[in-house]
Amino acid sequence: MMEERWYRRPSSLPLVIAVMALVIVVIGGTIRVLDAGESCPDWPQCFGTWSFDVSESEQTEWYESNPDEYDSRGADYRYTALEIFVEWAHRLLASIMAIPVLANFLLIRKHREKYGDNLVNISFATGILLIVQGIAGAVTVNYDNADWTVALHLVLALSFVSILIWQFLSMSKIEGSKCKLFKIPKQFVKTELNRSVILTSAILILLVLGSWVASTAGGNYNQGCSIGFPNGWPKCQGEWLPSFDGPGILFQMLHRFGAGIVGFALIMGTMKLREKAHETGTEMGLIRCFDFATGFWLLNVFVGGLYIVLAKYGDFPESLSLLHLVLGVASFLSAIIGVMLLMVASEEDSEDE
Repeated sequence: MMEERWYRRPSSLPLVIAVMALVIVVIGGTIRVLDAGESCPDWPQCFGTWSFDVSESEQTEWYESNPDEYDSRGADYRYTALEIFVEWAHRLLASIMAIPVLANFLLIRKHREKYGDNLVNISFATGILLIVQGIAGAVTVNYDNADWTVALHLVLALSFVSILIWQFLSMSKIEGSKCKLFKIPKQFVKTELNRSVILTSAILILLVLGSWVASTAGGNYNQGCSIGFPNGWPKCQGEWLPSFDGPGILFQMLHRFGAGIVGFALIMGTMKLREKAHETGTEMGLIRCFDFATGFWLLNVFVGGLYIVLAKYGDFPESLSLLHLVLGVASFLSAIIGVMLLMVASEEDSEDE
C-alpha cells in the first residue's frame, strides 16, 4: 500500500501554522526596519478604524482627539500608506491564525485515541500561547514598542513555532513516517539532549538580546558604538574595550561578545555531537541541523558587522538589519528542529521504560 503523502496527513496542519507564524515574524522584522511600530497607535483598531487607508489629515484628527497619545518620531510625523499597511497586515495575519490553531486542536481532540492526551494538551497550549501573543501585541502598542515588549514578542513567537514543530514531529512519527531522523539511538539521546538544549537556548538568548539592542538606545549608533570600519566594527568607538558610558554601548558589546561565545560553543558543540553520532551510529541528518545552525550563525556575524560598516549617520542599510533577523531565526530553527527530534525520541524511550 502506497504511503500517504505528508500534506494529506493531520500532521501537516501544525507545520502550516508554524510557517504562517514565521511569515508573521518576518513581517514583524519589516515593521522594525521601516520604523513603523507605532503606525497603528491604538489596538485592535488603527487610528480608530479597521482599515489601513488612513490619510495624513485623518491621522492628525485622531491625534487631536487623543491628546494622551504621542509618537516617538515627533508630534508632526505622519505615516505612509506602506508603513501603516505592514503593521495592519501583521495584525490581520496574527488574527487569522486563530482559525487553523482552533482547527488543529479540534482535529487532534477528535483523534485522541490515535495521538494521545499529550498531543491534545500540546495543541491546546498553542491556542493559549496565541492568545498570550495577542495580549503581548497589545502591550507592545500601548508601551510604544518599548525594548522589553519587542523582545517578549519575539520570544513568544519563537516559542509558539517550537511547540508546533514538536507537535508536527510527534504526529508524523505516530502516523508511521519512515524518516530516518526518527531512528535515534537511546544512548545518543541520553548523552546529547542536554547539550543540544543548551546550545539552542544560547542562540535564543542572543537572538532576543539582538532584538533588544535594535529596539533600545543600543540600536542608535549616536548613543552606542560608532559606525564604519574599523572604529565601529570590529572595534567600538575606536576601541576594543570601550568604556560603558551608556546602555547603548553596554548592550551592543554584550551582544557582540555573546555572539562570539555562542559561535564558538556551536562549533565545539557540533563537533562533539558529530563525534558521538559516529560512536552510536546516529543518522547524520540530525547533526546537519546543528551544522546549519552554526553556519547561519557565523554568516550572521558577518552580516551584523557589514551593517555597521556600511552604515552612515541618518542612513542605515535596513535591508541588512532584516537579513540579520532572518538569519538569526534560521539558526534557531535549525537547532530547535534537532532538539525536538531528540525530545520525540526521548518520549518514546520513556514509554518503553
